[in-house]
Amino acid sequence: MISDLSELYVWIWLPMETHPVVAGRVVRSRNQFFFNYGRSYLERENAIAIFDLDLPLEAGIIEPPAGHLLAPSLRDALPDRWGRRVIVNDLLGLRRDEIDEDAFDEMTFMHHSGSDRIGALDFQESASEYTPRESDNAALVELQTFADKVEAGEPVPKGLDRVILHGSSIGGARPKALISDEQAGRRRKLIAKFSAINDTFAMVRAEFVAMRLASLAGIAVAPVEINRVLDRDVLLVERFDRLPLGQSWTKRAMVSALTWTQENELAAHHISYQMLAELIRSRFSSPLKTLEELFSRLCFNILVGNTDDHARNHAAFWDGEMLSLTPAYDIAPQRRGTPEANQAMIVGGATRAAQLTNALAVSPSFLLSQPRAREIIDNQAAAIVANWRSTCDEAGMTAIERRFFEGRQILNGYAFDGYGPAPQLPS
Repeated sequence: MISDLSELYVWIWLPMETHPVVAGRVVRSRNQFFFNYGRSYLERENAIAIFDLDLPLEAGIIEPPAGHLLAPSLRDALPDRWGRRVIVNDLLGLRRDEIDEDAFDEMTFMHHSGSDRIGALDFQESASEYTPRESDNAALVELQTFADKVEAGEPVPKGLDRVILHGSSIGGARPKALISDEQAGRRRKLIAKFSAINDTFAMVRAEFVAMRLASLAGIAVAPVEINRVLDRDVLLVERFDRLPLGQSWTKRAMVSALTWTQENELAAHHISYQMLAELIRSRFSSPLKTLEELFSRLCFNILVGNTDDHARNHAAFWDGEMLSLTPAYDIAPQRRGTPEANQAMIVGGATRAAQLTNALAVSPSFLLSQPRAREIIDNQAAAIVANWRSTCDEAGMTAIERRFFEGRQILNGYAFDGYGPAPQLPS
């Protein structure tokens, strides 16, 4: 493992605060990462646990949970594949086939990723002075060019290196960046998701359509818009972990569903929607409303062919006492070569099969009656049919691109086996 530091300080934005305070220190020892809260933080009246299941608010050294090298709530603040690739590309400048993110440990990614990361944490060398790692705002054309260079494993041209931090702290596997803008006098923080150079179908347009349809079907989703840069599509997703407060911003603490369960990445395939429902009943504010919302998201994922619904693609806000579901994100039809498909998470029992009958079978876990569960599904399917044409028009999706998705990812017949006839999309 390559690393340049053995300890860093964890800074946190407390609820409705615009400036961070130091919460504690993370230290690497024997390839594990230990944490302890600072005395000054523990003495604060408004101190909250970073997350009480793995980092309870108490004095002393806190070891990572069994099976983990790092507390899951700290891991949530680190970049995933794309952000790690940006950092490795910057540190080594190696070509794509030589880049090995696993040669670096988590301390490297804490230290080198940008400060405007998802959630309310940051990592600093100092316990007394907070110095954000930020870049000047950049144009989308610069960010798309930068993303293409990183994806291809090519050196970043001088002048573009100033935008590195825009993409170094973001999750997921596809090229993206964090940006800020102002629309109609309202300041926004956005995630820009770019077309990949090896895309074989309209991934960005399809995600825009799925996210827009989810909103029209009554699901709480992050607002999205689509743009064109260098004759390619860019999806802009409004961040929900940032709220403007006066002339500054407050940052909302978040934890992924992987962290709710305290499972590690290797065991994540055991996580089920039923498991999340059980946690919602005991740990969430407004549990009845939240259970129906999560069930709705499960059904909609099946209806639009989003099989990338793993536990990191579900998240909750954390206020120090209770969890509350964030708006949905990363709803996108996925490639499939056959009618059959499996969800990333177990739907119920031991099955992942992307079929509505399996969702119906687990509706009692969400405290829903069968008639109400069917009503949710039928209303979603009707919203997809009613809005398919206009939403595809808004995305700029061509007739050929629409036919690629119709009946394959969107309202696939396999999803309706045993449930009823699959609705037909308007051609």
